Amino acid sequence: MANMSPEKIRMPEQAPDKRNKNFEEVALGYTPEMAVEEATRCLNCKHKPCVSGCPVNVRIPEFIEKVAAGDFAAAYDIITSTNALPAVCGRVCPQESQCEAKCVRGIKGEPVAIGRLERFVADWHMANCEDTVVKPEPNGKKVAVIGSGPSSLACAGDLAKAGYAVTVFEAFHTAGGVLVYGIPEFRLPKAIVQKEIDKLSAMGVEILTDMVIGKVLSIDEIMDDMDFDAVFIGTGAGLPSFMGIPGEALVGVYSANEYLTRINLMKAYLSEYDTPIRNSKAVAVVGGGNVAMDAARCAKRMGAEKVYIVYRRSEKEMPARLEEIHHAKEEGIEFHLLRNPVKVLDDGNGQVCGIECLKMELGEPDASDRRSPIPVEGSNYVIDVDTVVMALGTSPNPLIRSTTHGLDSNRKGCLVVNEETNQTTREGVYAGGDAVTGAATVILAMGAGKKAAASIDAYLKTK
Repeated sequence: MANMSPEKIRMPEQAPDKRNKNFEEVALGYTPEMAVEEATRCLNCKHKPCVSGCPVNVRIPEFIEKVAAGDFAAAYDIITSTNALPAVCGRVCPQESQCEAKCVRGIKGEPVAIGRLERFVADWHMANCEDTVVKPEPNGKKVAVIGSGPSSLACAGDLAKAGYAVTVFEAFHTAGGVLVYGIPEFRLPKAIVQKEIDKLSAMGVEILTDMVIGKVLSIDEIMDDMDFDAVFIGTGAGLPSFMGIPGEALVGVYSANEYLTRINLMKAYLSEYDTPIRNSKAVAVVGGGNVAMDAARCAKRMGAEKVYIVYRRSEKEMPARLEEIHHAKEEGIEFHLLRNPVKVLDDGNGQVCGIECLKMELGEPDASDRRSPIPVEGSNYVIDVDTVVMALGTSPNPLIRSTTHGLDSNRKGCLVVNEETNQTTREGVYAGGDAVTGAATVILAMGAGKKAAASIDAYLKTK
């Protein structure tokens, strides 16, 4: 019998005043009893609207039905038939705007906690099962995958299963892309990402690190000299944006990419790592997305006494997940909304001593129904800070497209691809994820990687 409670089973969490001082995972996950109880809230709808909201079409009602029956192993098999990274997606996907947004239980209450159940199943599997990786029979063809973020991992996994010799070229010293440099440990433990990468290695995927394609090697060399039959570009969107205001070159101003990379990938939060990072007492993070929330919450954990989010629109317009905003507030992050920085202040020695902001008000909605912020003249004020983090979005790095013949890009620097196949404007070269869409979600990037893998397979079978 269905559980008709209008509310999700609450997930246990670390207390805010404890977790804002450590980098351990905030959400503690469901127990088996909680998972079974939540799973019985699913109505197993005939038309399965939740599946249409998932970019990789996880068979959601089917796996939840198995959870409700206590058959967690079968639930895992169902999820992984389309999603290779359930432990990741269960933690970082914006389910509230994807699968859960389509759940009919959300009409008169809260939707089924699909993401929490996916996470539970993946964690249960890791704790209780041994993965048996079977190397497929080689088909004699080679594919290069540039980058090792979610889009690349999905593409490499599907191609390896089809018998291709896959080599992943990663620019950093550690594989994982944004999953390791961008998302903090307290949201996504890096051991989970490493386990997925280890699975690829066990399948025969070769992973080469410190390989900056466009510098160490070009795609032309990979295809022409190293005899790769096809290439997938999944290099993400790692080029940060700045405001162009006075003072952005001062010591103490970071892009969110650099700040998070130093903390997450370079382990600045661990005392045994000698990673250079500013010892901040007061931090202003400019922006309103998930990256801004991650940077602000990291700053608090790194010891800053005061951390501010400065965002030029209201909370209603914030693109960050509601859960991230809620967690940030609980952890003591202060929000300066309808505020726009106009200058970073110099202490006289070339270092940050404050940020000058202008109050804003929202105008009438534009064609996309978004209200543009309008400055309130004479409303300038100063927030005293010693560090400023700019979390204003990112775009693809131009290195690959500027060193490769035949790759077209749009005005935002994103690679142009065929929407049906994800092939670029150069034959045999495919792309997906943020390198094509600009900064987006993990699950959308994975969907693009899987689509590209299928297209590469079809292309090479006819070549």
